[in-house]
Amino acid sequence: MNWYLLTIKKYAVFQGRARRKEFWMFALFNILFSIILGIIDVLIGTYNWQSDTGLLSSIYSLFVILPNLAVTTRRLHDINRSGWWQLLYLIPIIGWLVLLYFFVSKGNIGTNRFGEDPKQNDLNTSDQTTKLVV
Repeated sequence: MNWYLLTIKKYAVFQGRARRKEFWMFALFNILFSIILGIIDVLIGTYNWQSDTGLLSSIYSLFVILPNLAVTTRRLHDINRSGWWQLLYLIPIIGWLVLLYFFVSKGNIGTNRFGEDPKQNDLNTSDQTTKLVV
């Protein structure tokens, strides 16, 4: 849940890099919340069967558009690619498969043109925390 909240806090940060864990945890919680809100829409009667949309799930979708674009851009930055690669979403199946490959790919080790390695930063932060506690 912390990874989801981190992404929401950085909702409009398109600079820097995002680890695979940050991206996939956001995706997981995003899917879970969408399913739960869809069920609630059906239960309280705000689901429109003709348009296949619900009030709460639509509001939530609007709420997470910008954080989703931002974390996806940062994830692409982690593998040294521009955020513009998200336009592959417009190419059905092939574009989606290419993006899926990018999203599961290991990020560049060390600094790249988009910033420092977020995985290394997490390791350094946890080392400093351990040193402070001891």
